[in-house]
Amino acid sequence: MYRLIRPFLFRLDPEAAHALTLYVLRFTGVLPPLNWAISQFFNAPEKPVQAFGLTFRNPVGLAAGYDKDAVAVRGLAALGFSHIEVGTVTPRPQAGNPRPRVFRLVEDQAVINRMGFPGKGAEYVAMSLRGAQRRSNPRAGEEIASPASQARNDTIIGVNLGKNKDTPLENAAEDYLSLMRTFAPLADYLAINISSPNTVGLRRLQGREMLETLLEAIAEERIRLPSPSRRGAGGEVRGMPILVKLAPDLGDAELDDAVGVILNNKMDGVIATNTTLGREGLRSKRREETGGLSGSPLRVRSEAVLRVVVKRIEGRIPVVSVGGIMTPEDAKRRLDMGAALVQVYTGLVYAGPGMVQKIIRAV
Repeated sequence: MYRLIRPFLFRLDPEAAHALTLYVLRFTGVLPPLNWAISQFFNAPEKPVQAFGLTFRNPVGLAAGYDKDAVAVRGLAALGFSHIEVGTVTPRPQAGNPRPRVFRLVEDQAVINRMGFPGKGAEYVAMSLRGAQRRSNPRAGEEIASPASQARNDTIIGVNLGKNKDTPLENAAEDYLSLMRTFAPLADYLAINISSPNTVGLRRLQGREMLETLLEAIAEERIRLPSPSRRGAGGEVRGMPILVKLAPDLGDAELDDAVGVILNNKMDGVIATNTTLGREGLRSKRREETGGLSGSPLRVRSEAVLRVVVKRIEGRIPVVSVGGIMTPEDAKRRLDMGAALVQVYTGLVYAGPGMVQKIIRAV
């Protein structure tokens, strides 16, 4: 069916096409019979994964960036995702970068975006997540209710956090800590986004000194957060699971530094990777557009980063692999390489929502 719909969507401006699909998913999410029917159509076998003290019903999630304001999580969950990462959310609403800011590179099965974290801000997203009752989710072997969104009874909700564009880099921690306070009671995990190429200076936070300062503040704040506790691999009691999302453009030494800081500050996982500034091997006339590149051309670099991160972590915390996953075979390879979970986004643009079910069946 998606093969019939895709030509129509691809005639639309990419951002307009995205808004249309998000509206349809939001609409289906508020109609329980329709949402149930869609979930049955996309039903796939249960393949549970334990990670970050949480139980995921399968290893496939939706990457941040699709549902920035958490308006369509119910409809998205019906497609079979085990987890949905909403955001990136900033403390205050912001418009993002000027349009046009999203470009399809069809010849390369890729997308370039320079969105710049547009969104309605933390207060709106929190309201969206409070808007429906939420199921209990297993944490540390027990059922604890959390009032996030009513997607499906077993869908994990993550919130991807970013700083506002006009927040000075030296004050970035204040934005992240504010967001943690807002979303710790509402989400199953939080992701710290310090790797988007579309907010000036943001990637500097991945450097050892700045990352150490930021994650120390985050680790201290987590102790004070009112969130359900769970046990880490060593039996210690921890609070809200916190993951850190890294860029694919870091060198091996930079990756080693970043992962070392993440481990030293007892973060719960790494998401590898965000979009890339690289343009190697592209054919499309859109290849010179500025912004982050996702899709098929990112595959090789994302896998290379995953390989380095998995080796450096040595099984101490789980890794989520994202970037360039366009087929079930791509997803299976990432899991075989040591990722605990995978996330998709651009692959959905080219392959359609049935891709989720195909991946789950393949892995």
